[in-house]
Amino acid sequence: MFISISTTATADRPATDLGFLLHKHPEKVQRFSTSHGVAHVFYPEATEQVCTAALLLDIDPVALVRQGRGRGRAGSPDLALAQYVNDRPYAASSLLAVALRAVFRSAMKGACEKLPGRAELPMPLRISLPAVPATGGGEGGPGMVRRLFEPLGWQVEATAIPLDEAFPEWGESRYVRVELTGELRLADALQQLYVLLPVLDGAKHYWVAPDEVDKLLAAGEGWLGGHPELAVITRRYLARRWSLTRLAMERLALARLAEADDREAEELDNAVDDDPDAADETPDSTTPDANADVARATTPPHTTPPHTTPPHTTPPDTTAPDTTAPDTTAPDTDGRPVPLAVQRRAAILAALAETGAARVLDLGCGQGELVGELLKDIRVTEVLGVDVSSRALAAAARRLRLDRMTERQAARVRLVQGALTYTDARLKGYDAAVLSEVIEHLDLPRLPALEYAVFGAARPQTVVVTTPNVEYNVRWETLPAGHVRHSDHRFEWSRAEFADWAERVARTYGYTVALRPVGPVDEEVGAPTQLALFRAGNPDNAPERSVTR
Repeated sequence: MFISISTTATADRPATDLGFLLHKHPEKVQRFSTSHGVAHVFYPEATEQVCTAALLLDIDPVALVRQGRGRGRAGSPDLALAQYVNDRPYAASSLLAVALRAVFRSAMKGACEKLPGRAELPMPLRISLPAVPATGGGEGGPGMVRRLFEPLGWQVEATAIPLDEAFPEWGESRYVRVELTGELRLADALQQLYVLLPVLDGAKHYWVAPDEVDKLLAAGEGWLGGHPELAVITRRYLARRWSLTRLAMERLALARLAEADDREAEELDNAVDDDPDAADETPDSTTPDANADVARATTPPHTTPPHTTPPHTTPPDTTAPDTTAPDTTAPDTDGRPVPLAVQRRAAILAALAETGAARVLDLGCGQGELVGELLKDIRVTEVLGVDVSSRALAAAARRLRLDRMTERQAARVRLVQGALTYTDARLKGYDAAVLSEVIEHLDLPRLPALEYAVFGAARPQTVVVTTPNVEYNVRWETLPAGHVRHSDHRFEWSRAEFADWAERVARTYGYTVALRPVGPVDEEVGAPTQLALFRAGNPDNAPERSVTR
């Protein structure tokens, strides 16, 4: 198994800088032991004009068999080959990728103390691989090599190797001779090879554990997320393990959203506690304690806003019980109090029922409380829950017990990762969308982006929006004057402000809107929550921008 890396001199740098960047002296032949053989590094040529480093990996196929490897694990095409006579000693594969990482670890990190700053600069490179397996049916062959490397800036020469040159009628083998030419950072080139060699092979010689996701994302930093063959690379690198593939795709999506928002991914993915069982705990809605009801009512059921998730702090209205706190609950048919969060979901469901919506978007679905209620309604045929936080989505999946649903039930619901301040083709074509306790978590300058993404691009027939009524805050003596209900709320609107916003959005995007109170209505300050029901166009049965203050 063989790979060579060549470079040529530039106006200000000799080609022999390659030896410093690889941390391997051109005048020495070095030998490195690996778990599956011996790696040799040497330089066929090393002048100031041209320098070539070669890695020869001498595989012991008997050792592979004895270690339980090399038997075609993870769908390897070598299942059909004998255990002791196979292509592993000759064709570049995951074995070579592991050797690259072991032998050139410092070079892959872009570290070079001898030539400060040199590792950060691109250099002319030519990489030769005499034999690379390129499998995958319609995906395989030279075309696959080009699809993987050309988007990264490489000029690719990929030639299929015949089964036997003496018998051309036998056709081509699954092996390709590859030469890559380009001007890249050496560290980037090595990281790309580390990921893409196992992808081309379509198999790994070792068991793919969950930490392979971390290795993939670390090696793919800066280039993997934007690669047009991202799905293929992720799936094949992770040996087609669906759970790991989904995890990697979610983390990549979160990283893209964080980069677009100039934030850390952890800031967007903190919508749930670290306790994995937290999502399975349902608040006791029958408790008679008024302030406990207040705490549940004022904590947004959708704790995951589009681009800003609440930090793990206790909101001011969830402090110790205070008998002077207002009772925002309403008695049910048994005389037991109903928390405002439950009343809010009931109001949303009633609004959707008025419109006859069957396919519903829950935008900022958090841990899936509303999704669960929607699935109980037989009139709802499909629910798409969208959230920026992969942790919240995982918690929602546990709460909804998606893994235990029948096939028919599971067909009604999907949970996907996305940010509501960006247009998303997946959101188009739905009857209704719900934004429950979401808009107040956005900075006001970002609100127009959400408006366009939902009302302009996705454009469902119905949109239901709920948000706190700031006027009602004075009814909580435990909430300091001037404070919002949750530490992550960027604003809270009065009834007049919410009405002005709703009417402007309706006017801009061609909707009618009706405003409604949710929860007990106080004569002076109104209800604790306000709801806007938007309908596209001007249907005969829709009110004309009626406003209830």
